[in-house]
Amino acid sequence: MRSLYFRVFLITIVVILVSSLLGFLLANTYYHMKLKPFNDEKLITIGKQMKQFVEQTPDEADQYLNNAAALGYEIYLTDGRGDERSFGKDFRKRDLDRDAIESVLSGSLYHGVAQFPNKWFISGFFENRLSNTVGIPVRIKDRDYALFLRPDVILQFGELRIFFALIGLFTVGISIIIFLFSTRYLVKPITRLSDATKRIAQGNYNLRLPTRRRDEIGRLAEHFMSMSAELERVDQARQQFVSNVSHEIQSPLASIQGFAKVMAERDLPNEERRHYASIIEDESRHLSLLSKQLLLISSLEQGQEAVNKTTFSLRDHIRQVVQVLQWQLEDKELSIKITVPDSIRLHGDEVLLMQVWMNLIGNAVNHIPRGRTIDIRAERKNGQCEIAIQDTGDGIDPEHLPFLFDRFYRVDRARKRTSGRTGLGLAIVKKIVQLHDGSIEAASSSAGTRFTVTLPQL
Repeated sequence: MRSLYFRVFLITIVVILVSSLLGFLLANTYYHMKLKPFNDEKLITIGKQMKQFVEQTPDEADQYLNNAAALGYEIYLTDGRGDERSFGKDFRKRDLDRDAIESVLSGSLYHGVAQFPNKWFISGFFENRLSNTVGIPVRIKDRDYALFLRPDVILQFGELRIFFALIGLFTVGISIIIFLFSTRYLVKPITRLSDATKRIAQGNYNLRLPTRRRDEIGRLAEHFMSMSAELERVDQARQQFVSNVSHEIQSPLASIQGFAKVMAERDLPNEERRHYASIIEDESRHLSLLSKQLLLISSLEQGQEAVNKTTFSLRDHIRQVVQVLQWQLEDKELSIKITVPDSIRLHGDEVLLMQVWMNLIGNAVNHIPRGRTIDIRAERKNGQCEIAIQDTGDGIDPEHLPFLFDRFYRVDRARKRTSGRTGLGLAIVKKIVQLHDGSIEAASSSAGTRFTVTLPQL
């Protein structure tokens, strides 16, 4: 299996090669479209200057053309009848048509550079052949000649061409070396992330990844660390959940088993037997409630609980809850204040949302001291409905607030079950609110505790 390092390096090399090829093709296209006609006209101008000098000083024609060739030109002079002279470096191919020679001898110009065929991988600038020249008619000592010339690229740009070739080679070579190290710099953190995923799969969440980079890799490492911490928290919550369930089930089962054994093995008075039987009944009821709430929260999380949404008045909904808890309010001499506009209507499952208000208001009733107050308010904010349930109890310590909605979490660390509660109420509340596309928050101080539920408004 090819590593990511090899793949990135291979792609880099391919990109360099493809870029070089495309760059050559584009430059060659530009030469054929723009530079070739320009060079042709420039050579025609130079040829006319040569013609003027040669015709004025025919005795020095050969010496002049030799000097011109030494300055960087390839020159071919012919009369078409066997008198052929070459000045400078010889052409690689003498492929000039006889018709072209006759045309120049008759007084026409030959534009071989401009008419050179366009080829993808061959640049006419470097094609050293006689057909790739310009032709000028020249008259020397009453005889007509055809003068053909083109630049001697090797002579004019020999050292410069080597210089640019070395620049290109060194650029490619150094680029490959740099890419070797830069690719490792890119791939190394990804390799670390790959190793980290293996450790997470083995249950090791204690990861330390370099997060100093400010690019996408650095952000990925930060998100990976956050994911690892969240997975660790979820795993711990799962283990704690199993421990809590075992504890919640084991305690009443032990009580039921113990008292049932006592009742079966001893001859007890009727009053004592009834007392033991009532304890067994209470513990059985607690187990039944626990199993129902576990099934409810499981079905809510898996989306199996049918949410039958209807439209209803929030104020009437809250009043129903208060009526159910009326006897507890009177028993603890609690006052309750409801400030819910009658115009606020919600679209949701009345049965499930009833559990939300019942749990939140019931918790306030159960935990605040006698004679205190519960304030229930609702208002519209930014197209949503915000319901706040505020009590004037003694508050909850700050270290407990982040865990209030965890399953089986109790502020009472002694985990007493005398209240008959299971510790699942707020976890169920949060899940129901989330099913209604809402949110719930808790805040507390020495002046009391406030639960704020935000739900979409109709």
